[in-house]
Amino acid sequence: MERTGPGLPEGMEALSRQASALREALGRSEENTQGMVAALGSFDSRVSAIEASIRPAQVRTQAITMAHENIDRTIENAEAILAQFDIVRRAEAVILRGPHENLKIFLEAVDLLKGVVNFFSLNKNFKSCEGVLNQVNNLLTKSALKIEEEFRQLMGTYSKPIEPNHLFDCLLKHLMVSRRDSEAVGEQPSKSFETAIHPTLIPSGILPLLHDIACQLVQDGNQQSCYRIYRDARGSALELSLRNLGIEKLSKDDVERMQRVALQVNIGTWTQCMQITVKVLLAGERKICNQIFDGITFNKEQCFAELAKGSVMTLLSFGDTVARSKRSHENLFILLEMYGVMHELQSEVEVIFQGKFCSEMREAALNLTKSLAQVAQEILVDFEDAVVKDSSKTNMQNGTVHPFTFEVIKYVKSLLDYQSTLKILFQQPETGSETESQLAVVIMKIMQALQNNLNGKSKQYKDPALSHIFLMNNLHYMVTSVRRSQAKDILGDDWIQRHRKIVQQNANQYKRVAWARASVSSTITCIMFLYDLGLFIFLQSCYIFFIQHGVLSV
Repeated sequence: MERTGPGLPEGMEALSRQASALREALGRSEENTQGMVAALGSFDSRVSAIEASIRPAQVRTQAITMAHENIDRTIENAEAILAQFDIVRRAEAVILRGPHENLKIFLEAVDLLKGVVNFFSLNKNFKSCEGVLNQVNNLLTKSALKIEEEFRQLMGTYSKPIEPNHLFDCLLKHLMVSRRDSEAVGEQPSKSFETAIHPTLIPSGILPLLHDIACQLVQDGNQQSCYRIYRDARGSALELSLRNLGIEKLSKDDVERMQRVALQVNIGTWTQCMQITVKVLLAGERKICNQIFDGITFNKEQCFAELAKGSVMTLLSFGDTVARSKRSHENLFILLEMYGVMHELQSEVEVIFQGKFCSEMREAALNLTKSLAQVAQEILVDFEDAVVKDSSKTNMQNGTVHPFTFEVIKYVKSLLDYQSTLKILFQQPETGSETESQLAVVIMKIMQALQNNLNGKSKQYKDPALSHIFLMNNLHYMVTSVRRSQAKDILGDDWIQRHRKIVQQNANQYKRVAWARASVSSTITCIMFLYDLGLFIFLQSCYIFFIQHGVLSV
């Protein structure tokens, strides 16, 4: 192998030279690195020096910027505060004038003052905050008092009793509307209530003002004052309206001492007042109550209940007093009239007195209706019993119609004038046909009781002939009266035919017992009496009988 240098091969010598060159290069690189580090260090120090020299200028610039921002904020705050002061100044003038001149502007001023309170509540760091808040709160207190007084004055001014003539006109219109609605297929009771004719309790132009004031009172936390003012004003107006119609509070003793004619007048007034109160006044009161407090967090139901309660309970108390007073057969017709009105009003009572706050009035009305029905039914039973037990002497020497017969038949005829009410009174829930049959049973019992009583009275005659003619005359009067009255439809043709046969039977008995031995004078007297009674057919048969037996000659 070829060698270069002393003792080293030629290849190794080359590697050695390369290594030496590499070491020299690395040495130069390190020197360059150190130079760069030194240069950079020198640059950093120069930058730091520059920053140090300009830092004061930066600080001054930032301070100036912050100062400008603070000045701007101060100016803005000052402008906002001045704006609030201006609002307070303008609103104060409006508040001191009161709401009477312009309610809308007054309420707007109140809202502006509330905005001022809200502004300073959010900016309590302002030095003027406390003083302004005190001033504004004083103004709001004054505004609340003024708005309450305005509500009181408006309610007092426009809560006047309605003239009786106007109420009667409204009732007549309401009845016409109700009759028209009842003829419509599928008409609901509440529909009649909604379409009813109401009097103008408060002018329509005043209702929006009252609504706005009530809304403000509730917002101010014066709900109780609003409640009390409205209740007292409307309750007083309702009471005066009824008083003008003639309603007064009567005790049980007052009713029992009252003459029959006076009692009938009072009952007539009461029935009209009940209709006017429910159909007209209370329907109107509920309507304006809903309008004034619409959309307001306010217990309308309780307020309506309390304003109506006094007048309603006075009316119902009178009805209850009459129902509990001393019973008499004559008072039955009064009770039927009262019951008919209460039953007619039942559906409207349910609508107007809905809700828990009106439950007392609703239940009182329902209880009165039940009480009137019960007492009327009991009086009918008592009357039937009185007919059976009547022991008045006959004192009818010629066998004519007894006064008691006239009295009972007249009572039955009067009773049937209330036929529609009686059908409701005796209504059975099972079937509609039960009503007429139940009423027929009652009338039949009374007629049978009268017939039984007459049978007893006929036995007071010592002469059997007079006994038969007495029964014949009285039963004939009963049959004729039934045939010519509404009782015919209740008792039916069968009853009439059956009792005609009884009349004929007594006539035949009379002929067999008495007329064969009757004198001509007494026979003629009897014939004239029968003629006066209108028993023409029977008179003809008697005439033929007398001719056949030689009592009369042709």
